[in-house]
Amino acid sequence: MTSAPQPAPTRPTSRDVARAAGVSQATVSLVLGGKWRGRVSEATAERVRGTADDLGYRPNLAARSLRLGGTRTALLVVPALTNEFFARVYTGAARVAAEHGFGVVLYPSPDGVGPARDPFASASTSLDGVIASSMAAGALDALRGAGLPLVMLDSDPADTGVAAHVNLDIADGMRQVAGHLLALGHRSFVHLASAVGSWTFAERGRALRDALRAVPGTSVRTATAALDVHAGRVAAEHALAAPGPRPTALVCDDDILAAGACKAARRLGLRVPEDLSVTGFDDLALATAVEPELTTVQLPAEQVGERGMAALLTVLDGRPAEPGSLPVQLVARGSSAPPPSDAPRP
Repeated sequence: MTSAPQPAPTRPTSRDVARAAGVSQATVSLVLGGKWRGRVSEATAERVRGTADDLGYRPNLAARSLRLGGTRTALLVVPALTNEFFARVYTGAARVAAEHGFGVVLYPSPDGVGPARDPFASASTSLDGVIASSMAAGALDALRGAGLPLVMLDSDPADTGVAAHVNLDIADGMRQVAGHLLALGHRSFVHLASAVGSWTFAERGRALRDALRAVPGTSVRTATAALDVHAGRVAAEHALAAPGPRPTALVCDDDILAAGACKAARRLGLRVPEDLSVTGFDDLALATAVEPELTTVQLPAEQVGERGMAALLTVLDGRPAEPGSLPVQLVARGSSAPPPSDAPRP
């Protein structure tokens, strides 16, 4: 006797997820659509994602795929795979992409910040859109002409040739650094600036100069270095050994440069922070690996990736991307302290 065929298991729906998680369907849509921040608590978002995984729920993407007509693939262009910040950006972008059935292809500019070849024979037929760091802007020439939606990360908001911008409040981060050091009593500064010609580093320099200019009796000199520890050390040594009163604070565009500055101080017989305060930017793992640990600005790298992917999905859906910059936060650690009592005033 032949048994009757069993019906195929019913595919779980968003309603099933909502019922099991004890939330509304609208909340499920917000969480799985990557638009929950500021509207849904972290705990609720985790519960919804966990419930969706337990039930094996996947969004029904058939209608959307037909509407978009694409390959459900985004390209993330970064300057280097060796930089921890961009690895975390990718993690955030890939998480949101996976929730929407998208894949993310990671493409580093071969020369860091220089031009890069079109990564595909024809990008316009292989991709749905591009997310790119402003530090890799030189790699985008071939892609800009492909007619693909382009979301720029940490880039000049005045650039109107892109579909959306996802920015960090970089200027506020540098203002927080300046305010911290000024409150400690520093008035003589060196800005150890990145030699990379991108908006994010130009913005850091502008914000620092503006913040210090507003306080009478301050002075700031600028030294420039490539983004590596050795270059940072050499540039800091030259700045600290220059004629005239020695600065009491070195403000660095990046934690990597700050690590070089700390090495320069040791080679010159200076103690950090007793003789010289050093600050970084980014809050990489390196910031707590050095001794003393770096005072730096914490950047929410994964959120940058999440917001970048969400912006691309929104643009592909024919809607404007969410405006506004992501906040950043100064983390004060052991590398900053009041200047030495015998420090000359500018």
